[in-house]
Amino acid sequence: MYQHIRDLREDADLSQRQLAQLLHISQATYSRYERGVLDIPSEVLIQLAQFYRTSVDYLLDRTDDRTPPKQKKGTPRTC
Repeated sequence: MYQHIRDLREDADLSQRQLAQLLHISQATYSRYERGVLDIPSEVLIQLAQFYRTSVDYLLDRTDDRTPPKQKKGTPRTC
């Protein structure tokens, strides 16, 4: 799981500090998420999935498919 999160961040050319700012957390907290020292709260997983336009299942390493899930009509998309 943690490798996917790190790979996505690096692919987006973002630093841990930049991503932490987007998530409104400290860089130290984000670093702990990425290293697996601290469990990632579900709301942060959802934010990451929306930001990277992928699925929470991909972030959790339950699939290797980066394709985001299809969104239901009428459901607002937030980032």
